[in-house]
Amino acid sequence: MRTVRPRAGSLAYYPRKRAKDIIPKYQSWPQYDGQPMLQGFAGYKAGMTHVIMIDDHNKSPTEGKEIMVPVPVIEIPPMTVAAIRVYVKDTYGKHPLTEVWAENTEALSGRITKAKTNNAAKATEKINAAIEDVVEVMVLMYTKPTALTGVPKKVPDLMEIRVAGGSAADRFAYALSILGTEIEMSSLFADGQFADITGITKGKGFNGAVKRFGITLRKRKHSRAKKTRHIGTLGPWHPHHVRWQVPMAGQMGFQQRTEFNKRIIKIGDNPDEINPAGGFLHYGLVRGNYVLIKGSIPGPAKRLVRIRSATRMGEQKVQTPVVEFVSLQSKQG
Repeated sequence: MRTVRPRAGSLAYYPRKRAKDIIPKYQSWPQYDGQPMLQGFAGYKAGMTHVIMIDDHNKSPTEGKEIMVPVPVIEIPPMTVAAIRVYVKDTYGKHPLTEVWAENTEALSGRITKAKTNNAAKATEKINAAIEDVVEVMVLMYTKPTALTGVPKKVPDLMEIRVAGGSAADRFAYALSILGTEIEMSSLFADGQFADITGITKGKGFNGAVKRFGITLRKRKHSRAKKTRHIGTLGPWHPHHVRWQVPMAGQMGFQQRTEFNKRIIKIGDNPDEINPAGGFLHYGLVRGNYVLIKGSIPGPAKRLVRIRSATRMGEQKVQTPVVEFVSLQSKQG
């Protein structure tokens, strides 16, 4: 009897090529109708450990009992609001109207070319005059890798983060109130909340179809003909071209991926509570604020990861996790 199985490899992510930038980009943000607030943050992945916590998932077989949960550790130094960017919409889509920059942006000298003139008052006046047409209010925030010892870089990572909640005027007023200030993640997220984690996966270079798509190794005379790791066929005679769905060799890894609905286990400011003996592999010691996330997240150690309010929240109940133990065992082997 002929074996019928699903195709090898997902067609959900195409083209499978390298990400354009190490900083992930968001095309959508969750709906929110409360008081104006920021909907995202960023940090640097340090490594992984595990915790013992009480299973509080309703109707779980282990509800109320201790379970072991793998947790990535993300170091989250404060981010600074460098500018405000507002968008208006016309027939061709959304377009930036103008930007309001903070006075002190010397930290970004290695990332962007600073404008010769910075007339924040004039830009603010222009936005207030067109506030009825404003559809999005974004802030440009940058990280502080110089505050970390595990990340060997000095140039900040600059990114857009959405301001949500209230009217456009309320959002712009809130953005003005935080312009030039430092923002802590603990002011945006809380223990037990759900978030989307986005990062650039670990790059694996040029790989064949077996590793890239998981196709079956060929057997019998095909393997003896040195075709063990080849695909069985490139396709039918007609249409007379190779379709894009055919698994072929190419780039594997270093692609943007998002993990949805990841639970925040803990946001802390005492790194001694989570630093393993000898530090994290390829990172070292966490020396500032950190966040523990339930389950794995994309990217290797030292990589920038972005955290966004959950966009696909179902019926999950938000409650503070009860963590009883955090493993500090050495990761050195």
